Amino acid sequence: MERAASQVGEALWGVVAFGSWARQELSQGSDVDILIVVEDSFPIDRGAYRAWDDAPLSWEGHPVEPHFVHLPQRDGRLSGIWAEVAVDGVVLFERGGVVSRRLAEVRHRIVSGEIARRLSHGQSYWVEVG
Repeated sequence: MERAASQVGEALWGVVAFGSWARQELSQGSDVDILIVVEDSFPIDRGAYRAWDDAPLSWEGHPVEPHFVHLPQRDGRLSGIWAEVAVDGVVLFERGGVVSRRLAEVRHRIVSGEIARRLSHGQSYWVEVG
């Protein structure tokens, strides 16, 4: 959390761990994926990732991999990462509860069948249904 805050400042909405760490499936070669949710005014570009790469972070010997994102629009198109995080993400920090509320909205869209997980060649992906 401190690292994300030091990089994006007041633009930070939240930090969410997801993937194998959140599912408690971390293996020796795994990384720790974190979603760094920033305000729309914060530009998400290669510079944000370069700044992170300049001082890599690790957790118990596993590299921490950031995924910078803006909050999804309500009832708008979702990227698959938001569906994935809604299913198994662990909120580590948030400002004002906005990230948890948005994740709950995404889970509602999954439960209602509006968004569904599909599998192709052993890899899962998310689609909007209908």
